[in-house]
Amino acid sequence: MRTRKSDASGAKTGKSSALRKFGCYLGQIPVLGWLLGSLVAVIIESTLSYPLARSLGLPNIPAIFGLRLVFTKPLLIPSALLFVFIVYAVPIVLVAALTASATNKLSGLLLKKFPMVVPVVIHLVFLYAIMHVWGSINDYRVLMLSFILVSIILTLSLNLVNGYMGEFSCSHPGFMALGAYGCSVLTLIFFVNDDLFGAALLPQAWGPFLFPLCLIGGGIVASLGALVVAIPSFRTRGDYLAIISLAFTFIVKSLIENLEVIGGPRGLMNQPKFAGLPIVFVWMCLCVWVCVNFTRSIIGKAANAVRDNETAADAMTINTRRTKMVTFLLAAFWAGVAGGLFAHIIGYINPSTFGILKLSEVLAMVYLGGLNSVVGSIAGAVGLQFLMEILRPLAMLKWIVIPVLLIIVMIRRPAGLISFTEFKVENIIRPRRKKER
Repeated sequence: MRTRKSDASGAKTGKSSALRKFGCYLGQIPVLGWLLGSLVAVIIESTLSYPLARSLGLPNIPAIFGLRLVFTKPLLIPSALLFVFIVYAVPIVLVAALTASATNKLSGLLLKKFPMVVPVVIHLVFLYAIMHVWGSINDYRVLMLSFILVSIILTLSLNLVNGYMGEFSCSHPGFMALGAYGCSVLTLIFFVNDDLFGAALLPQAWGPFLFPLCLIGGGIVASLGALVVAIPSFRTRGDYLAIISLAFTFIVKSLIENLEVIGGPRGLMNQPKFAGLPIVFVWMCLCVWVCVNFTRSIIGKAANAVRDNETAADAMTINTRRTKMVTFLLAAFWAGVAGGLFAHIIGYINPSTFGILKLSEVLAMVYLGGLNSVVGSIAGAVGLQFLMEILRPLAMLKWIVIPVLLIIVMIRRPAGLISFTEFKVENIIRPRRKKER
């Protein structure tokens, strides 16, 4: 009996050690290997998925990796899991493992021989290629990816104020509305023959090339609106910013509803869809780059000091009011850019879009991902957007499920899942081996 028990325990130990070694091996694969495996997987899906889905009894390709079938067609869950395992899990792990040696050498070479911007751009090109191929299956995927990228911009910009600066702002839907309407008015006036604004001042063919200027114009309009909140709020200390910013959001929404020149409560339509997936992806990358550099700058460090102890920061000769103003205006600018992108993704905006529900959504993304963390903001935006799409079949019930999940997260991790955490880019691109550490 002892021999059998020892043999069984030895077998279990052997299996656990083998799994541990395999896990350690996978942990040493660089991001480039996983991106290469993901690219192969999405190419397989785009070429062979329809016959595979039909052979597994699925009516169509699973939209979000089969997760939505949990609430619509539970009997198809095994088929969806098998589809995801064949199309995604096996190719990704297999390609990443087989190319681990080559991608490790390539990542190390890129980090040693070139400036950091070169390997970062290469990884971003692979990431966009994956998104492009994955979204080419249908328009729904492209729309979802575009909304996720816009949400990343919104979450990052709000985290500058609520996370890095330690204030509590509720004005992001208002800034987003100002940017959306400001950018839309510019594109309609210059590039569209519209009943509301008349004949276009410039040829529509120029629109895609001048669209970045319209986005910047929308961001500037949002920043000017931020001055209305910042000037009275930052003369005082405490929770006044939360009160004034919430009032600002309702004022902007009511103002737009009563301005017939921009559509009033009916909304504004006919925006040219200049914000395709590549455009939104580039602006998202630019936002991440700006926010990362801002948090590492002198003003970003000053914002952290203001968050930790404003009185002590003031005593250390930090201009706290200037720091708050610059941070708040930068956050408003990017919220305005996100609004402009949003308007030109769907080609229509309505004042009701920028209400209390949008505020709840953005705050949830910030506090779910984590305060004072760029990576946390990205994770929160992506995670919550996917969760909302997965729970879409539940209709209004999803607004019961999501708050309950957020409450659980807030109890367990009050500052968010990935709060006050940043990763070095070089360690992400090429994981260090244990001997190197």
